[in-house]
Amino acid sequence: MNNELKAYLITDPKYYSNNSDLFKKNLTKVLERNKIDIICFRDKESSNFEELAKVFIEVCKRFNIEKILINSDYKLAKQLGANGVHLNSKQFENIKEAKHLDLYVIISCHNFAEIEKAQKAHVNAITYSPIFKTPNKGEPLGINKFKQTLELYEDIDIIALGGIIDKEQISQIEKTKAYGFASIRYFI
Repeated sequence: MNNELKAYLITDPKYYSNNSDLFKKNLTKVLERNKIDIICFRDKESSNFEELAKVFIEVCKRFNIEKILINSDYKLAKQLGANGVHLNSKQFENIKEAKHLDLYVIISCHNFAEIEKAQKAHVNAITYSPIFKTPNKGEPLGINKFKQTLELYEDIDIIALGGIIDKEQISQIEKTKAYGFASIRYFI
């Protein structure tokens, strides 16, 4: 684990658009303003998902982003030349195949049982959420419970996720042993 907190941007059509030209423009603007280490194309509603994913990968490669991920679809991630996938918490059975495709794998976790399952499957990292209050995501863990989790699971890279919208929250996360923080809204 290194000491520099990784910045992980997750897209959402609500903020980036599902019009490919507008998506490209909005994503470019956000990447010009922020230093991003990991980025994930996440869109659960657009019918032109694959077209947008291609634009996403093309723009991210121009900015030399270390880890370019596609949400959930590990086969498409491999096919389009992304270097990873972010699996949701109902996709544990896909970890082995995604790793077999030589993809960097992050999986969403919400409890200790899921973290332990992720460890056994040798994922590269997990997101743990929600840390702060997030619309429609239940009771937040809070920074103290997050710190306790990090101390219990020191041998896996854990990325804070959920309700991270300002520098004060990032400052709190920086004081922990977190691998990084992930957000949709912070980078907008």
